[in-house]
Amino acid sequence: MTETLGLFRHTREELTDYLRLAADEGITAVFSVGPRATYDTCPTRLTQHGSFIGYRLRGFDQVRRALDDVLRGLELGCRSFVVYDEGLLKTLGQARTAGLLPADTTFKASAHLGYANPISISMLEEFGADSINPVRDLPLPAIAAVRQHVAVPLDVHTDNPPSSGGFIRTYEAPDIVRVARPVYLKTGNSVVGAHGQFTGAEDGERMADQASITLEIVLRFAPESRQSPAGSPAPRNAVSGRAANEEPAGSIR
Repeated sequence: MTETLGLFRHTREELTDYLRLAADEGITAVFSVGPRATYDTCPTRLTQHGSFIGYRLRGFDQVRRALDDVLRGLELGCRSFVVYDEGLLKTLGQARTAGLLPADTTFKASAHLGYANPISISMLEEFGADSINPVRDLPLPAIAAVRQHVAVPLDVHTDNPPSSGGFIRTYEAPDIVRVARPVYLKTGNSVVGAHGQFTGAEDGERMADQASITLEIVLRFAPESRQSPAGSPAPRNAVSGRAANEEPAGSIR
């Protein structure tokens, strides 16, 4: 389960509830780092070319605040984070290597970074990403090429909300598994209008339905694939646990 609003949008009690519910269900809760361009006093992002900055951090103060957002999550027991800025990812990776962060802390590089080729994506792995979301519309040959250059699990969207294309790749999911494994199938996003929205129980049920459909198609057309154990740790260069945007999709070998 991936929370995409940002840690700083939730009270400590809400974050604790997230973690407890995830533990009860045997899934991994992945939290988004809060401060980013979409929340900043950033008129550039509202211009014609502003979307090119993505969710990246503006200025060192925002980097510092993002680091504090991660520390706040760690204090509450969170060990998995979605990162939207290359510089922040590199800093967090170095901090983990130096022993300043728990060794079992993991970082997911967001699709909002906009990486779409094997060389650029391999750089994210070097910076410390434990899983990587390429851009959402990569065709199967391009996804296969990324796998040849990157060891960590990939996160590939099998459906999307209208704000990021609205495409639904359910019937491509078996082939995505074959060319990209170890891979997390990002499914359930299509039931909401955009990423980073507050969701309710009804949304959650619809997301679970979409995840079930995706899993059914994978098992139907790629029966040789295997889902990793729920709730297992996700060390670098290994596939395990579950990953989602408020949806229970597992990683698949």
